[in-house]
Amino acid sequence: MNWREIFKQELKAILTNPVVVLTIFGGVVFYSFLYPLPYANETPSEQHITVVNLDKSKVSYDLERMVDATSQIHITQSAHSIEQAKQQFLDGEVRGILVIPEHFYRDLLLGKSPTLAFAGDASYFLVYGTIVEGLARAGGTLAAEAKVARLVMEGEPLVTAVSHHSSIDLNMKPTFNASGGYVNYVVPAVFVLILQQTLVMGVGIVGATIAKRESYARLLARVVCFSGFYYVLSAYYFGWSFDFYSVSRLANPLQLFIFTTPFLLSASMIGLLLGMIVPRRELVTVIVLMSSMPLVFSAGFIWPLEAIPAPIIWLSNVFPSTPAIQGFLQLNQMGADFSEVTPQYFILLAQVMGWSCVVYWVRRKKGQSFDVSESN
Repeated sequence: MNWREIFKQELKAILTNPVVVLTIFGGVVFYSFLYPLPYANETPSEQHITVVNLDKSKVSYDLERMVDATSQIHITQSAHSIEQAKQQFLDGEVRGILVIPEHFYRDLLLGKSPTLAFAGDASYFLVYGTIVEGLARAGGTLAAEAKVARLVMEGEPLVTAVSHHSSIDLNMKPTFNASGGYVNYVVPAVFVLILQQTLVMGVGIVGATIAKRESYARLLARVVCFSGFYYVLSAYYFGWSFDFYSVSRLANPLQLFIFTTPFLLSASMIGLLLGMIVPRRELVTVIVLMSSMPLVFSAGFIWPLEAIPAPIIWLSNVFPSTPAIQGFLQLNQMGADFSEVTPQYFILLAQVMGWSCVVYWVRRKKGQSFDVSESN
């Protein structure tokens, strides 16, 4: 049988298998919309709070207006006591409580530092952090105004007082995540894992469906066919999908292609191995799904690699997703040069050779078992 017939046979086995088609095409496209969906409103804003103003001075009302003017907070309720505000919070009417203490204005005039109290549900970390950020911004503005006013009262010129109210000017510029949201942080890495897991499932299901010893030419044709499909799907993820979700794309296309090659080959080899060793094709999906969460948390983007025990890092580097995620993030999101991701690239190349050797050994063992059963 020539190569043309082998590839034709392999493409037929792939494209006529509805489970495989649904996994590699439907799954990849479906997840490109489903996974980022929870992060559509990734940056909370206009969070509702209630205010307990125990000072009732002009300055305290000015503070309320400053808080309400921030993009993070919207004051929707007011309360006469902390107990009333607490009940509003427990009833779900507001997300937080701001308490302006008594003698707030007097303490400002005396040069003291009055304490603003805030209560909220810290289990909703993004919401809680957003409200605290808005309160800190409004409180900082009021404190600066009070300090400037005090310096002017002490005889310092207004221009000098304004320039001296703070010895440090904070200029925050996020480097690799301009929006400060989850999409730029999570989606690029998870897309890499989705590509790996669906590729492993597709290759494994085809092999487990055939359930017999196959020639090396047939296995090679399967790897080439699936890799070809996944070059296109990778371009869809790293191209159109990133543009759709406004995720940065800084990698050179040729460098991205070169880095993608060992990633796809390594994942394909794992799929070949699973297809050979599982007794039923359904188990391929079960094994891949069970491995997803450990691979996500050991990849180094949700939890930093420096905080992960070394044995777990060594184990995770056996699978292509870990070095691939690190490399793709550096190339695509951080604008790294290819020379900076060569450690990850060589790990992927080593994985291709390592998994290929395992596939060769397992096929040989299964071939011996197959020959024995045939002779019996």
